[in-house]
Amino acid sequence: MNFRKLVIASAVLLGACAATPDPGPATPEWRLVVHGGAGVITREGMSPEKEAAYTAALETALEAGAAVLRNGGSALDAVEAAVIPMEDDPLFNSGHGAVFTAAGTHELDASI
Repeated sequence: MNFRKLVIASAVLLGACAATPDPGPATPEWRLVVHGGAGVITREGMSPEKEAAYTAALETALEAGAAVLRNGGSALDAVEAAVIPMEDDPLFNSGHGAVFTAAGTHELDASI
């Protein structure tokens, strides 16, 4: 009787310890968001061409950062890759200029 209990207990324990196959690394999910500015631009005050230009510029920035993430790059590298096209685009004043302050000067701060 004790042997039977031992066999049953062993079977239960071995069954509980059965290895499950490793599904491999999960595909990481990520989100990337860009912000084109702090001002107010209404659609009514913008031509369809200008709106298309802003949309294309933001999509370019998103794609630059997304490409880094798709290829296994770091979040820091993705942020930098997304910001660079915006800094180089004349539609945005990030990185190369700024709106005048109340004192009539420019102030720029940048950080990641």
